[in-house]
Amino acid sequence: MSIQLITDSGADLPQSYIRGHRIAFLPLVVHWNGQDYEDGITIEPKQVYDAMREGHTVKTAQPSPLAMKELFLPYAKENRPCLYIAFSSKLSGTYQTAMAVRSELLDEYPEFRLTIIDSKCASLGQGLAVMKAVELAEQNTPYNLLCETIESYCRHMEHIFTVDNLDYLARGGRISKAAAAFGGLLNIKPLLHVEDGALVPLEKWRGRKKVLKRMVELMGERGDDLQKQTIGISHADDEETALELKRMIEETHGCTRFFLSDIGSAIGAHAGPGTIALFFLNKYIEI
Repeated sequence: MSIQLITDSGADLPQSYIRGHRIAFLPLVVHWNGQDYEDGITIEPKQVYDAMREGHTVKTAQPSPLAMKELFLPYAKENRPCLYIAFSSKLSGTYQTAMAVRSELLDEYPEFRLTIIDSKCASLGQGLAVMKAVELAEQNTPYNLLCETIESYCRHMEHIFTVDNLDYLARGGRISKAAAAFGGLLNIKPLLHVEDGALVPLEKWRGRKKVLKRMVELMGERGDDLQKQTIGISHADDEETALELKRMIEETHGCTRFFLSDIGSAIGAHAGPGTIALFFLNKYIEI
């Protein structure tokens, strides 16, 4: 592959996929139990979810500028064109830091082509964009066309998700503690989505079954040519529910192509165990 693809752990892609397609990888930082870990490398999501269930606080941070520079530098030296598909700038400072490091590198290597896309996506919304970039790169798609296509792909990515426990959103400041306590008593399951890279509450439903049914309905309302797409489903230590959602989508929309993965430690530390997320395009892009 002449174009070097780069992403971070916000994409929630398995390390087997990252290594298998030789994608350069930036892990976000997970801080727990007095130590810093590299998301997807030195800590597993299950460890984080178990800790959260036990009441521990898990914090996260973006990769350091030094880590980014060390990753980008070899490609700058060999003048290899790169595309970095980054975690949403509304959810992390990773994109802004990467742009600053890019500017620094271009002072020394002015011919270096490094395009950094603010995906405005998270989890498999970002991950599916990376997978599309892999597909295009392996077809020897010209650099500029590949970057333009992925930019458009990210803009048309839908994120619909629900959390199992409102307390974790309250800890992150997404909702008030009082709302979390009240919602817990009534078995309220919030439905959220992403607008311009930021998490936005959408609807509230009572009970898990109703919220899953509504996710499938929204998919039909917002999706385009769903049967042609690869549908993404990510989950926070709840594979059983992810498979149930997959079955519902198969029966309702006739989709046959799916990619399921764990929600990684960095995103999971904010969403909490039991989160279920669904990803698809609202405008099918074919090239």
